[in-house]
Amino acid sequence: MPRKAPAFWWSPTQTWQSVALAPLGVAYGLITSGRMKQASQYTSRLPVICIGNFTVGGSGKTPFALALAKMLKAAGYKPAFLLRGYGGTQKGAVHVDTAKHRSKDVGDEALLLSRCAPTYVSIDRVQGAKLIEQSDAEVILMDDGFQNPSLHKDISLVVVDAATGVGNNMCLPAGPLRAPVKSQIKHADMMVLVGEGAGADRALRYAARSGLEVMRAQIEAQYPGSVDGERVVAFAGIGRPQKVFDTLREVGAELVETIEYPDHHSYTEEDAEYILSLVEGKDLLPVTTSKDFVRIKNSPEDMLARLANKTAVLDVEMKISDAERLMKHITTKLQDRLYDLPRG
Repeated sequence: MPRKAPAFWWSPTQTWQSVALAPLGVAYGLITSGRMKQASQYTSRLPVICIGNFTVGGSGKTPFALALAKMLKAAGYKPAFLLRGYGGTQKGAVHVDTAKHRSKDVGDEALLLSRCAPTYVSIDRVQGAKLIEQSDAEVILMDDGFQNPSLHKDISLVVVDAATGVGNNMCLPAGPLRAPVKSQIKHADMMVLVGEGAGADRALRYAARSGLEVMRAQIEAQYPGSVDGERVVAFAGIGRPQKVFDTLREVGAELVETIEYPDHHSYTEEDAEYILSLVEGKDLLPVTTSKDFVRIKNSPEDMLARLANKTAVLDVEMKISDAERLMKHITTKLQDRLYDLPRG
């Protein structure tokens, strides 16, 4: 699977590339659909809330996971994050320690989540859940893993980007879907539609047919300072870098240059040298996302350290339209599992 999503995935009509790859997509979808039907290997003594999506790429899972963790903490619960640690080299289940772990060890998303709540990475999610059970955590928030049957999920919340939805409605590699929506939606408890746009119309029709409840949310930019009027060089290695560039324009930044890297890109000294050559001595401000920034900060390499010192961070926060309804849905669904914990 390419780390940078091809443009034809998001085409409203079929292209020659998607048609040529369709047989592979059908096979991939059948395999994933069959896997999702398998019985779970392990049920944790802690309730598990899965935050997933129908597609690969950036739908807003991590900002939503952070928002949900804050809501649970405010309601008196003790959440812990569990994720695969994509982009990291750490083997086995591990409790993320920001004092010693870097992005190359546990992945960028783990470092971001660990700012909010205890975070654990494990390719084997069962091992990860068992490690969390040894802590004082009360709820496991599993970032991704919706299609993985190994760990029993008490609630599955599926995040969908309103602008892109399910793309061309085809499975990998012909499209962005991990399995046909009609087979995935059976395993979801709620759909979270993020942002605005008509790209999710097909996903909403699937939700209506299946009776799946839909909740809306928005991603809002957060800045340490204003970039309004600033001339910037924006760089990003995430699922959809264009979203970052569009947001910067919306808040008044003048984008002199934009640089797209593959999702979870590991920045090198050469990357840093190139970006610095564009900004130094030209009164330009380098700007990137919080996910990208954790991959360059605290680097022992000189160029990356220089770039980190000069770079402004575009951070985002998820605003859930009806947070009270979401918490009621969760506590009602989990009331038997959380019988001895405070009610939100």
